[in-house]
Amino acid sequence: MPPNRSAARVDFGTAKQAATMLSTLLLRSFVRTKGHDSRVIGVGAEAGAGSGGRPGQEAGTDPGSEAVPAPATVLVGRIREAMLRGDYAPNQRLIEADLCEQHGVSRGTVRIALQELAADGLVEILRNKGARVRAISLAEAIEITEVRMALEGLAAGRAAERVSPEEAEELVEIGESMRAAFARSELLRYSDLNARLHRRVREISAHRTTATIIERLGAQVIRHQFRLALQPGRPAVSLPQHERIIEAVVARDPVAAEAAMRAHLASVVQALQATAQEQATPNERPL
Repeated sequence: MPPNRSAARVDFGTAKQAATMLSTLLLRSFVRTKGHDSRVIGVGAEAGAGSGGRPGQEAGTDPGSEAVPAPATVLVGRIREAMLRGDYAPNQRLIEADLCEQHGVSRGTVRIALQELAADGLVEILRNKGARVRAISLAEAIEITEVRMALEGLAAGRAAERVSPEEAEELVEIGESMRAAFARSELLRYSDLNARLHRRVREISAHRTTATIIERLGAQVIRHQFRLALQPGRPAVSLPQHERIIEAVVARDPVAAEAAMRAHLASVVQALQATAQEQATPNERPL
């Protein structure tokens, strides 16, 4: 039988949209980080959730060339981290007065932060209605994951070139903890460790632009990823994939590390595509 290439096929429209999204984020990341020091921004779904991993996003500049005030930059990071934790629901209103009270900032700071989040595709600002969390469709989540496949593959390859003995030991420990969580059917624990592994690989890579872009993409699709992680049988598929990533990085094999990461995220794309197929009405399903 000929190999099934349907899962790997990306039509021109999808590829063009993904390329446009990536180009926009690259421009924003370059403008924000140009002229800053070489400190790596760690990212991941555990950010701000008690993991102690990621400092706030550095102050930068908007593509319009005006510097974003430091309080607004900090608030952007806090709201993005809350989105990564799943604290906000799709289409949930972001009320300026509530955000002012919660974070102890001025209304002007909130408005600047919401504009920044809107530029990153995380928030919609509706005329005469205020701001709300942007709902990401399953189709868009698939496109975003396809972009992440390239970026996280790059990061894994760089991590394999740079990993220290101490960092290698940490990755092995994360893998062992993932296997233990899987054996005990602790899906939430497994999901947290999954996010930690991806975050540490990006931090070890020291590729700031990749880390920044993945953070923004990850915040958009966190709800789809969380649901996928809790699907019965999914950890049994993803655990050996993560173990191959760890093995390749620890072995300092950049080619194998990039291939393992890309194969893992290709599997995520296939799982999301299967979910989309299940949710389609009979008239929408291909014959």
